[in-house]
Amino acid sequence: MHKAIDAAARRVEAVLAVVLIGAVLVNFVNVIGRYGFGWSFFAADELQTYSMVYMAFVGAAVATWRGLHLRMDVLLLRMPRQAQALLGIAELVLIVVLGGLVTVVAWQYAGQMYALGARSQTAQIPMWIPHAAIALGFGLMVLVGLLKLLMKR
Repeated sequence: MHKAIDAAARRVEAVLAVVLIGAVLVNFVNVIGRYGFGWSFFAADELQTYSMVYMAFVGAAVATWRGLHLRMDVLLLRMPRQAQALLGIAELVLIVVLGGLVTVVAWQYAGQMYALGARSQTAQIPMWIPHAAIALGFGLMVLVGLLKLLMKR
C-alpha cells in the first residue's frame, strides 16, 4: 500500500508541476503582450493566484504523506523512541481531527459560493472552484493521516 500511495503522490506532484509551468507561461505571455505589443491578458493574475492556491493546498497533502510538513521537533528528537512514537500518533490524530474540521468548513463555504453563483472579477471563474482547493487539500491531508494511522497498526 505504501508504494501505491508513493506513486499517487508522484502523479500529484507531476500535475502540480504542469500547473506551475502553466502559471509561468501565462505570466510570460502576459509580460510579452503588455510590454511588447501593448495588450494584456486581464485574467492572468487571477489564474496565477488560483493556481498557486491549488499548488499550496494539494501540495501540502503530498508533504504530509512524506512527513515534510513544518514541525518543531527539536525536543521530540531528543526523547525516547516510545515517546516519539506516541507523539507521532498524537500528531496524526490532530491532523485528522483538525484537518477534518477545516475540510467541513471549507466545503460548506465553497458550497455557499456555488449557491450564490459568485464569480471572480476578471476571469469570471466560479468562486467555488478556488475555495474548493482548501477543502480538497485538507481532505487529502485527512486521508493521508488516516492511512498513516492504519499503517502504524
